[in-house]
Amino acid sequence: MIIREQTMCLAIPGQVISINQSASPITAKVNFSGIIREVVVEWIDQVAVNDYVIVHAGFAISKLDQQAALETLQLFEQFEQQQE
Repeated sequence: MIIREQTMCLAIPGQVISINQSASPITAKVNFSGIIREVVVEWIDQVAVNDYVIVHAGFAISKLDQQAALETLQLFEQFEQQQE
């Protein structure tokens, strides 16, 4: 019997703060609760500044509506406060 270890990816919403349309692939600066990262947004249709995205391994994989993003960020904040 082979048992494979499962890993989990934790996706935190990030807000797009700028887009570089001239890059190939298209990239954006994304704010993850104060941490700014450049990510590839080539795969996301009609991504715009202020949109929330889910990023995996440096690539935006989906957009998230603002309400869902803010609710998720609030849950992370509550979890962090409970850990202190």
